[in-house]
Amino acid sequence: MKVFTQSVNFTADQKLINYVEKKVSALERFHDKIVDVEVFLKVQNTSEKENKITEVKINIPGNELIVKKQCKTFEEGISVSVESLKRQLKKSKEKSRATLV
Repeated sequence: MKVFTQSVNFTADQKLINYVEKKVSALERFHDKIVDVEVFLKVQNTSEKENKITEVKINIPGNELIVKKQCKTFEEGISVSVESLKRQLKKSKEKSRATLV
């Protein structure tokens, strides 16, 4: 599984990129046919504290799962996104099993 990470309006340090890859790689346990994952990290220029936007897009055969979260830190955004994607991947896998039976 390939993980593509893009940072918008800032430069992500290696520590953040490693964190993203580690968290996203854990999703492989929930669906064995993940083609690739695209992660977009964006900083909004607002006065709000929650100005970090994390968008994660997973490509699986015949489908695309997208989660977009806005949090105070990218680490928090990734964690919340990964939890949400776990549920979506489980549902997707159950649906594909149901159609096979």
